Amino acid sequence: MTQTMAVRLRGIGKSFPGVVANHDVDIEVRTGTVHALVGENGAGKSTLMKILYGVQKPDEGTIEIGGDEIVLNSPADAIQHGVGMVFQHFMLADNLTVLENVVLGAEKLYGIGDKARAKIKELSDSYGFGLSPDHLVEDLGVGQRQRIEILKVLYRGAKIIILDEPTAVLVPQEVDALFGNLRELKSKGFTLLFISHKLDEVLAVADDVTVMRRGTTVAAVQPKDVTARQLAELMVGSELPSPSTEESTVTDDVQLAVENVTLAVAERNLLDDVSLQIHRGEVLGIAGVEGNGQTELVELVMGIRPATSGRVLLGTEDITGWSTAARRNAGIGYIPEDRQRHGLLLDFPLWENRILGHQDRPPTVRGPWINKAGSRKDSQRIVDQFDVRTPSIETTARALSGGNQQKFIVGREMSGDPVLLIASHPTRGVDVGAQAAIWDHIRDARRQGLAVLLISADLDELIGLSDQIQVILRGRLVGEFDPDTVTPEQLGSAMTGAGEEE
Repeated sequence: MTQTMAVRLRGIGKSFPGVVANHDVDIEVRTGTVHALVGENGAGKSTLMKILYGVQKPDEGTIEIGGDEIVLNSPADAIQHGVGMVFQHFMLADNLTVLENVVLGAEKLYGIGDKARAKIKELSDSYGFGLSPDHLVEDLGVGQRQRIEILKVLYRGAKIIILDEPTAVLVPQEVDALFGNLRELKSKGFTLLFISHKLDEVLAVADDVTVMRRGTTVAAVQPKDVTARQLAELMVGSELPSPSTEESTVTDDVQLAVENVTLAVAERNLLDDVSLQIHRGEVLGIAGVEGNGQTELVELVMGIRPATSGRVLLGTEDITGWSTAARRNAGIGYIPEDRQRHGLLLDFPLWENRILGHQDRPPTVRGPWINKAGSRKDSQRIVDQFDVRTPSIETTARALSGGNQQKFIVGREMSGDPVLLIASHPTRGVDVGAQAAIWDHIRDARRQGLAVLLISADLDELIGLSDQIQVILRGRLVGEFDPDTVTPEQLGSAMTGAGEEE
């Protein structure tokens, strides 16, 4: 007996001005399975899933759900047909409770009181989410927030759940918990489609994998029949890249020194007596479970938060009291952890985004005036040099895929010969091709003498790119490791405090 198909997409095509996002896409998703969709950024995965969720209408092709051909004019139509979507960037109100976030827009289903609370608790308990309806979202971690987003679609009756990059912002322990949740949902008959760049994770959790390249489907495989390297080759036509830095380029010149820095908020130390040094030509990696002070360390070095005590030196200059703008002008480049919130003006063209953080320096300014011609010319250089795939520098940042947004930010922050680069999750949510390109640019800059502070949740990336690794736990640096000898397991143990007593 053949297994029924939850979803069948045939001949799907979708174009935007200057861009063909999808053409001749065919996918079959078996009921009650985990189906992964992989491909480079810009391969058309997110557009395809938005078509299945009714956010976009296809220009051509057909959509079948449960064997019936349907037309989806909106997400409301998709929800009516049992399709829900969890987006990569969560859509939650921090100042509301779990219950309030879940029922928002779905008040007619179970009201907003005891009946809704009971339903949320029932769903949370059934699938091992461990969520209390009355918890404030702002008090919850990233993994818990993601479970709220899944809970929202379950609450609305979804039997087919789309997850866009579900592990992009999760640490390894949270990924394991999520996969446990997915397996539990699958065992109850749910169908799960998920977009991912993390090929090892795809092979661990998926029943079927569809590979997309340049807007179309190029292969349908089962995890037992392929390796991560073979999947990467299907995606980008090359082997899975390695972040290895090979030869040492570390000099004796200290480019950044953080000395005995404490950062206290409301009598709580977010950073506690932190000291570190980064030399010219050196990458210092910081490993830690999210929420242990990495963000505060970055903000302190950037001048976004003032230190309670201690000092920060850039070369021989004490910059402790300097503004963020002064630090930027002194040669600090900054790749923020959230490219959309802190790195880009999404509704402005690329050439205007080139100006951000560089509004006091050529080529984006001439004297007191914005230099539009200079910014346009240099934006085109970044697009060409960093392989940013865009129809034009007049295209808005929002229209680019996540990987191309990230490559543009990396190109901008490498401009103007920085002396120090703060790279916070530089390859989060990008495909293996963009990841390899960003690694190459960091390696090249390191060879030219750039000092890099690298924050990453990808332990292989940290081990491969760093000259030394320090672990941060509860606002303190608790261990220093040699990337040539440390294992991910040893780092994970230090990150969670498992080896503290030893």
